[in-house]
Amino acid sequence: MKNAFAFDLEAACCGFLYSLDIASTMIQSGRFKKIIVIGADKMSSLVDYTDRQTCVLFGDGAGAVLVEATEEEGIGVQDSYLRTDGKGLPFLHLKAGGSVCPASHFTVDHRLHYLYQEGRTVFRYAVTSMSDDVAEILRRNDLTKDDINWVIPHEANLRIIETVAKRLDLSLEKVVVNIQHYGNTSAATIPLAMWDHEKNLRKGDKVVLTAFGAGFVHGASYLKWAYDGNK
Repeated sequence: MKNAFAFDLEAACCGFLYSLDIASTMIQSGRFKKIIVIGADKMSSLVDYTDRQTCVLFGDGAGAVLVEATEEEGIGVQDSYLRTDGKGLPFLHLKAGGSVCPASHFTVDHRLHYLYQEGRTVFRYAVTSMSDDVAEILRRNDLTKDDINWVIPHEANLRIIETVAKRLDLSLEKVVVNIQHYGNTSAATIPLAMWDHEKNLRKGDKVVLTAFGAGFVHGASYLKWAYDGNK
């Protein structure tokens, strides 16, 4: 792809959500016509396989979407609400390998390069953040839960997804779930879910994406689907 440039964006499980918003605004600027947004993570290189409470949750995966300009009114990404809250650092992080604690014999010997997660705290914040972010997107766009055709959440944990839906009083029939096939693939979960569910999407469907991850990072985006996925 010699006629293109590429860059990495690190935002944990919100990586795809953040990147999609950036791609949308870059196209809206008029300087770009087509942008490929890729969500990919190799979680198997980060998880501690002696920690059975954590390692069984994650998987490796990648998904991509093509974003392009349109002259149709009311189609595409309509709004995004994205936030970062640094108080989540102690509860979901890698202890070593970055600039604060570079890799060394000590960090390797003491197994500091694996993902650390405090499950109960992460669960609580994930449910609250994702449901509040979806509610905020609906409020900002004068929508109700009945106006939404689909919610495509970050596939972190089935209990998290179910609790978010319950908190929003949203039927699970409107929530896309595929975690049983891939596990939590971090930035790849939303594009993979979009791909698996594509045949059910219709032009004009109102779709809300939401995610939560390390840091903490979280947010939601509202888009109107641009084509019939079964064609």
